[in-house]
Amino acid sequence: MQLTKFTDLSLRVLMYLTQEDRMLPVTINEIAEQFSVPRNHLIKVVTRLNKLGWVSATRGRNGGLRLGMQANLLKLGDVLQELENATALIDCAKPPCALKGQCHLKEILDVGLKAFYEHMNTFSLADVVNHKTQSAVISMHQRYQVLLQDKAA
Repeated sequence: MQLTKFTDLSLRVLMYLTQEDRMLPVTINEIAEQFSVPRNHLIKVVTRLNKLGWVSATRGRNGGLRLGMQANLLKLGDVLQELENATALIDCAKPPCALKGQCHLKEILDVGLKAFYEHMNTFSLADVVNHKTQSAVISMHQRYQVLLQDKAA
């Protein structure tokens, strides 16, 4: 199983928003620059995360992004399942399979996918950003704030 680029970027956005010790709000432009991704693609990601309640977006001059819920309550399996929208790894009907109803591949894969999501739910977003990741995200925030100060000077 491989995650889509949409899911990958969504996870990065959520991780980036876990650090709340900032003087300035996080903006879409900031995240786009930090992760070198197109702003238009990021807008789609943030819009979806906002609709799910995982990100809170405030418009306007002083607006920005923040997590819409505590990082320890956001379970990784739930995030992956919602964003990937994968309830099955294969579809025996499209295209029609000659083995449909005579093999157990789909059943086995379905059990494995369910186990994957259950295992991922033993981790929260807070677990993901522990240790090295947390330090890296904090450094990214600090570098961006310095960059903004340099541009203003």
